[in-house]
Amino acid sequence: MLFVLAATAWAAVGYVLTTLDPRGDSTVIVSGALLLGAAMALTVAPVLWVFGFIRNRRIAYRGDWLRAARRGGLVGLVVVLLIILRAQGALSLPIGLFVIAMPILIEITLSARR
Repeated sequence: MLFVLAATAWAAVGYVLTTLDPRGDSTVIVSGALLLGAAMALTVAPVLWVFGFIRNRRIAYRGDWLRAARRGGLVGLVVVLLIILRAQGALSLPIGLFVIAMPILIEITLSARR
């Protein structure tokens, strides 16, 4: 089901990228960034679950889907932030590294709890 939603989100991203011009309207940038972030999150979450399933010798533990959804959401959030920062002209190397490092630190903190 998530792959069907991801395919729909990728179709919406394709529509926005091919038909709308971001130079004239800033809402196109935000909507495109949100659509691309959602498409990435919906694509990455099931893949992360499958990797965890294989890593655990084909045993699905309770909470694996929530962990995969959280990690997919973090990937989507990073994509949205990087696109919006790039569109505003505020993206630099230190800011980009910070945006990428913060979800990694969040995930390390949440994974170390167990």
